[in-house]
Parts: sequence; structure tokens; C-alpha cells
Amino acid sequence: MGQSASTALITSRRDSNRSSHRSKPKFTVPIIPMQVEEQTEFIICEGPDYISDLPDECLACIFQSLNSGDRKRCSLVCRRWLRIEGQSRHRLSLNAQSDLLPLVPFLFSRFDSVTKLALKCDRRSVSIGDEALVAISSRCRNLTRLKLRSCRELTDAGMAAFAKNCKALKKLSCGSCAFGAKGMNAILDNCASLEELSVKRLRGINDGAAAEPVGPGLAAASLKTICLKELYNGQCFGPLIIGSKNLKTLKLFRCSGDWDKLLQVISDRVTGMVEIHLERLQVSDTGLAAISNCLNLEILHLVKTPECTDMGLVSIAERCRLLRKLHVDGWKTNRIGDDGLSAVAKYCPNLQELVLIGVNPTKISVELLASNCQNLERLALCGSDTVGDAEISCIAAKCVALKKLCIKSCPVSDHGMEALANGCPNLVKVKVKKCRAVTCECADWLRTKRGSLAVNLDCGEPEHQDASVSDGGLLENVVEFHSVANQMPLPSIASSSTGRSTSFKSRLGLLMGKNLVACTFRRWSGGNSSSRG
Repeated sequence: MGQSASTALITSRRDSNRSSHRSKPKFTVPIIPMQVEEQTEFIICEGPDYISDLPDECLACIFQSLNSGDRKRCSLVCRRWLRIEGQSRHRLSLNAQSDLLPLVPFLFSRFDSVTKLALKCDRRSVSIGDEALVAISSRCRNLTRLKLRSCRELTDAGMAAFAKNCKALKKLSCGSCAFGAKGMNAILDNCASLEELSVKRLRGINDGAAAEPVGPGLAAASLKTICLKELYNGQCFGPLIIGSKNLKTLKLFRCSGDWDKLLQVISDRVTGMVEIHLERLQVSDTGLAAISNCLNLEILHLVKTPECTDMGLVSIAERCRLLRKLHVDGWKTNRIGDDGLSAVAKYCPNLQELVLIGVNPTKISVELLASNCQNLERLALCGSDTVGDAEISCIAAKCVALKKLCIKSCPVSDHGMEALANGCPNLVKVKVKKCRAVTCECADWLRTKRGSLAVNLDCGEPEHQDASVSDGGLLENVVEFHSVANQMPLPSIASSSTGRSTSFKSRLGLLMGKNLVACTFRRWSGGNSSSRG
């Protein structure tokens, strides 16, 4: 009671100093209010707060440069940052389980500028229904991209209501959903700006001739890409494909039915296509002859189409002379070989990328390709019984523009690899896998001989060649090249990031992944378009 105010303050500081060794130092409140104000002002006001002077637009640009985790942490700083972070987020991914419905108003009052939305549900969970989708669409009328995965509770009525609210939609991707042709037609009739459509395992489309046709609708005039995967009756999309006069890319993967007749009608009506993928499809040389009407065709993938032969490839080569990329998985049927490849060499001088899997070319066609296709930059030879030292030596001597070379499960030895030491002057990377006769000593010697050449050697046991196309349309399990191994797990309610952060995560994932030759070629193509040599 007899202590002065200053003595009490000093005593409290001494007590604080004594306890600093036992616990973290704590701020001791002094008795004198004037000193409290002075000390507090001294601690907080160390300098001007420049962040508060930044306009909301500048702060939003900063947030868009951050990854998803950093954005979430920034949103916890203050109410202003929370508001700006939500308003500047254009891409959002939600766990689309049934309990999402009561959270929709809160989520989309905060994220009110979303234009790209992904709704994904676990296959063992109950997905959102029509009510939730309609509620989302009423709050995201500027939506341009929508991805639906395993949303099995959505019906045709829900898709129709969504289509009326989101007429600016440009890209739709749906997989393992239960709505049918009526819901798809509602999208096509209302979304006149739709440019990309990807449909996989759409369970609501009936099998058989009684299936309701899909399209064309208003979207047919704007559609540029159509991708159909694993559909029992994918041919019901025939009216849509035929009516899409501006279609540039058509991808058909594992869709049942005979496609020859439909391809004939399509190629007569849609002649401007530049990219066609056919995988595990019932199509023959008749279908390939029909595709040859697409004179602007630049990219062709024929994956495990056993009825296609040299004759069909010749018809493509003779008329589609702008061909730049050709992928052929012959499935060890030996129906595509020297004759078809020789025609490609003769008529397609602009060829830049060639992938041959389960195909047995000889030196005859290899020499023609190497001599005539002077722009060939990327070459993959996998699972071939006829590509040996002579063929590799021919490639080394004549493929002047070649930059990337992949060889897998071929009878190549050190002698053939040694030819690369003085050939292919622009070669920057060689990948050799499961070629038993190629030794590590040869790879080391080649690295020493050509210091700028990256040589990747894997002498594993031969395995069954499988070049099936994945969801993204990439050839898998062909040659070991790093790619994204796993998708980022979705949080319980929402997981979102900017486009830049998503791609950044994907690039980090390249350090540990599956073996994808096509993924590598995609990176090669991107890099070579901006730099030469």
C-alpha cells in the first residue's frame, strides 16, 4: 500500500525478468495509465502502414500470385483481406457432397466472382442434387467453366435449370454423372457460347437405337472441341458432331458401336478438323478414308484400333499433307508397317512428332521418314521387334532436326547408340528404357562425348506395352518421363486456387510421377515452339 507507482512498475518488471527463464516473457500491465498509453504506442506504431494504403485492386493482384495455402492464410489477417481475397478468387473446387447445400449461400456470398467451378464427389458418398446446383447457378451467373465428377444425384431437370442461369458457359466437363440426353440438350440449347464439351460415362444415356439424340442445339455453332469417353451409346452424339461446323478437335475413347458410317457423315459435313483421337474404337480403313476428307488435319492418334491397316494410313497421308503429329499404337497386330509409314514419309513433309508403339517398321520406312521429314523433332519407338542398330544409325545420320528420342523395349545395342555421338546435331535428350543390350558404360561414354546431351538409361525388365489413353488423352506407360503422380486431395468443403498456383503445383509434381511419353512430348512441343536449337 505504501509503494509508489514507479516502485510498483519496477517490481513488476523484476518479477517478469525472474520468470523469463521458466516461461515465455509476458507483457505486465503497469499501474499508471499514462505509461500504458506511452508504452503501447511505442510498441505498435513503429512506422507507417503502407499496406493499408494499397488499393483493393493491387492487393487482389498480389493474392492472385500466391498459392492456395498462402491465400487462405492471408484471408485470416483482417476483414478487409478476407473480403478482397474472396472477391478476387475466380477458380473454386468444392467437395460436392449432399451436405454442401446449406453452405452454398455463405460460400458464394464470399466467393462472388467465381467463373471456373469444379464439383467433385467421392463415389461412395451421396452427391449434391438439383437444389444445390440451381442455388449455385443463381449465384454464379457469370460461370464460364464447369466440371462435374460423380454427381450422381443430378437429374435432367437440374441441368436444365442450371443451363438457364449460366448461359455464358464456355466449357463443360462431366464424368460419372446420372443425367441423360435431355439434360445435355438443355445445355446445348441455352449455352450458345459453349466451346468445349467433354463427356465421360454419362449413365443417363440409354443404350440401343431408342436413345434420344443429343444436339445440335445453339452451341453447335461455337463448339470447337468434343471429347467422348466410355459411352455405351456415344453415337447418339452424332447430330451434335455433325452440326458443329466449326469443330476443330474430336476425341473418341472406348465408345461402343461401329463408327465407320458415322465418320463418313461427319467428314462430309465437318471438314475443318485439325485434331482427331481414336482409341479402342470399332473403326476400319473405311473410317480412316472418311477422315482423309479433313484436308487440314494436323494431329492424328490411332490407339489400339486393330481393324486399321496400312491402306487406311495411306489414304490419310495422301490427302492430309499438313500432318504434324502422328501417334500409332499398333497393338502388336502388324497391320500397320512399312507401307503406311512410307506413305507418311512421302506425303507429309511437315511431320514434327512421331510415336510408334507396337509397330514394326524396318530400315526402309525409317530411312524414308528420316530423309523426307526434315522437321521431325520428336521420335518415340516402343515395343518394336524390328528397330535395331541399323535403324538407329539411320536416324542418327539423317534426322538433322531431331531433338528428343525415346527408345523402349527395342533390340538396340551399344553399337546403335554410339552412332548418336556424331549424328543428330540438334539432339538434346535421349531416353532409353528396357533395351537390355544397351549398357551403362555406353550411356556414360555418350554423355562424355556430347556434354550437352541428356542421356537417360533404364535397363529394366521388358514389360507388356500399354499405350491406353488416360482421362487427359495421354499415352501412358510407354517411356519413363516424369509427370504428375497424384492429384491434390480435396478438402472437406472447398479447395481453390488461382490458375497460376494450380499449374505451379503441377510443375512441382513433375519431380515424382508415372511414366508418360505423351506428357513429355507435350512439354517438348511447348518448349520447342519458343526456342530453336
